[in-house]
Amino acid sequence: MNNMYDSLGISLEVLSFCEAIEKKLHARFEKVDQIAEYNQLKVIRAMQEHRVSDMHFAATTGYGYNDLGRDALEAVFASVFNAQAGLVRPQLISGTHALTVALAGNLRPGDTILSPIGKPYDTLEEVIGIRETKGSLKEYGISYKQVEFNKGNIDFEAIKIALTPDVKLVLIQRSKGYDMRPTLSVEQIGELIVFIKEIKPNTICMVDNCYGEFVQTIEPSDLGADLVVGSLIKNPGGGLAPIGGYIVGKEEYVDQAAYRLTAPGLGKEVGATLGINGLLYQGLFLAPTVVAAAHKGAILAGKIFETLGYNALPNGEEERYDIIQAIEIGTEEGIIAFCQGIQAAAPVDSYVKPEPWDMPGYDSKVIMAAGSFVQGSSIELSADAPIKPPYTVYFQGGLTYPHAKFGVMKALQAMIDVGIVKLPSKNQGNI
Repeated sequence: MNNMYDSLGISLEVLSFCEAIEKKLHARFEKVDQIAEYNQLKVIRAMQEHRVSDMHFAATTGYGYNDLGRDALEAVFASVFNAQAGLVRPQLISGTHALTVALAGNLRPGDTILSPIGKPYDTLEEVIGIRETKGSLKEYGISYKQVEFNKGNIDFEAIKIALTPDVKLVLIQRSKGYDMRPTLSVEQIGELIVFIKEIKPNTICMVDNCYGEFVQTIEPSDLGADLVVGSLIKNPGGGLAPIGGYIVGKEEYVDQAAYRLTAPGLGKEVGATLGINGLLYQGLFLAPTVVAAAHKGAILAGKIFETLGYNALPNGEEERYDIIQAIEIGTEEGIIAFCQGIQAAAPVDSYVKPEPWDMPGYDSKVIMAAGSFVQGSSIELSADAPIKPPYTVYFQGGLTYPHAKFGVMKALQAMIDVGIVKLPSKNQGNI
């Protein structure tokens, strides 16, 4: 094993340092495996209930009328998420697109969106109109306001004040995005939804669930979310989905989203799946164990870099509610070395050196490392960082734990090789 790691550029010192930390994480890893086992059974039960058959993997073209596989897959997703209905489509090209469709389908001119957890993820800023762009919701007369966290906690009093009559929809982002704030647990989201509904019962509570699926045994729709939205090239696609997004929740709101995705009067009745249904079913089947691998990799990354003195969120002891590990590196050179190490660990394009660039949808240059089988698939091993203070890198993914572990070690090795990190000597105490 030492020789194998050596052939891949991992020094014995890095290997020993990381594996000493890994040994102390076995109890946490066991808990992650228990969550995966529960979620695996939940997915199997849903597929059995809806009598999934190989006929559901058949291709449809053109309008896609009577696509039995598509309809059954949406019913399976609804069951897994304990929701009334689902919209699961390859025509939803990303999480941002799925969120846009759900928002645009359920909002009308004069309505207001409220974010109770501060600024949403960067790519939604242009969708909403926080940053001016063509086609934003703001151009259609839809307003936006937000309530900031209060010392890292949800500010319930400020939210109560912000829930004015014009607020039609509350957008709750589960994961941290490019922000050093805690990811919300499903229980926290449920508490927030109850609070909102007690004040304004008809408010649509929508959750951006990206990066959070299957990290816990429950989802936001189990605790009252009206809409739950995410990407199939993240957690629920299990690394097999080549494209797609999902929207699950109350039937009336899912239908409204479907009318926006296709056309009024057509909605869910059309949309060919072009033969990828089998991959979407199988990806969902694998998702609980794939997410567990990424979950463990994030725990390991956080603990390793926290041990080296970096600020990690969540830290090495905190419960995790998504697969993203934020690490405050502190310098541009550091995050570039980290991301280049992740890229060098990839099975695809490992020879490429990522550099910061002006990526569409972001307000600063971004560096992204992702040698993935599916372009942009962040359930696969990846890391990205905006090039701005405090120079925080966001690590996520890994279809298998050994790959996630290798990626963490490769990132550390890259930082050591350029003189950014030094490992503690053995006489500096226990790791």
